[in-house]
Amino acid sequence: MNARSFLVFALAAAALAAVTGLAFATGRYPVAFADLLRVLWAWLGGAPHGLDPAIDTVVLQIRGPRVLAALLVGAALAAAGAAYQNLFRNPLVSPDILGVSAGAAVGAVLGIFLSLGMVAIQSMALAGGLAAVAMVYVVAQAVRGHDPLLVLVLAGVVLGSLFGAFVALMKYLADPYNQLPAITFWLLGSLASVSPRDLWLAGPLMLAGLLPLWLLRWRINVLSLDDEEARALGVSTVRIHLAVIASATLMTSAAVAISGVIGWIGLVIPHFARLVTGPDFSRLLPVSIVLGAGFLVGVDTLARSIADIEVPLGVLTAFIGTPLFLWLLTTARKGRQ
Repeated sequence: MNARSFLVFALAAAALAAVTGLAFATGRYPVAFADLLRVLWAWLGGAPHGLDPAIDTVVLQIRGPRVLAALLVGAALAAAGAAYQNLFRNPLVSPDILGVSAGAAVGAVLGIFLSLGMVAIQSMALAGGLAAVAMVYVVAQAVRGHDPLLVLVLAGVVLGSLFGAFVALMKYLADPYNQLPAITFWLLGSLASVSPRDLWLAGPLMLAGLLPLWLLRWRINVLSLDDEEARALGVSTVRIHLAVIASATLMTSAAVAISGVIGWIGLVIPHFARLVTGPDFSRLLPVSIVLGAGFLVGVDTLARSIADIEVPLGVLTAFIGTPLFLWLLTTARKGRQ
């Protein structure tokens, strides 16, 4: 990492730390920054902090799991988006291009329709996302004589539409007083109900998906070339493709299982990171992770603070992501000119 890349990463990490501190301190029960530091220091050292026990409850039990979940989900979605954009050589690709979000939605909606518990719903969402991408990959392997990446995208679009139709059918058949509001709330995305147990279940899966991307970050750079050129350099494109798809799918499925469907992060954040770091994936990945984590923490803090009722994350990320993405497109076009 050169001096410029290190400076960019350091500034992004500093911004992440500031946004995270603001998230812990902001809310209907505001916490002074000095009190926040005392609570965290006492928690790390095991010594009493001498403050109101309510502050301890707010920081560690209410906001703590939610902020950590926002960090993990934002980082996972941004990393998956960066990997997919590099894999498909297309800046318009997002983590749900192969139907993982639609498959997770089918699993979660089916769990809510069957009145299952939260753990079962999250497990079905995770399994649905993994199964959806597996189906897309099997379909793509069955189609010969075409560009395999193009077939993957087309299969993802087609099967994603099928999964969307199934979700619409479940919403039509659901109880309008109990099940339908829960389905709608999940589909719009939220971190309001995240618990420490969710972090213990989903966190290791996201980290397990991130590890191969980090270990293969130099080889993933080669995927920006044509397959023949990549093979000439000694890179097994089929294995790298499979590793990237499996890793990004695992991260996205685990993230969607605990947060619901949250769009735009995997599309916009890699664009912004690429604007400041360049296309080198070894630099793009860590900056995307930090920026994605900070973006979702900031959006989640805004979602629970701007109104008396919480604004769904999927709605807020769309309102923020759309103008930001248009600005990025304009800036990139001027840069090319």
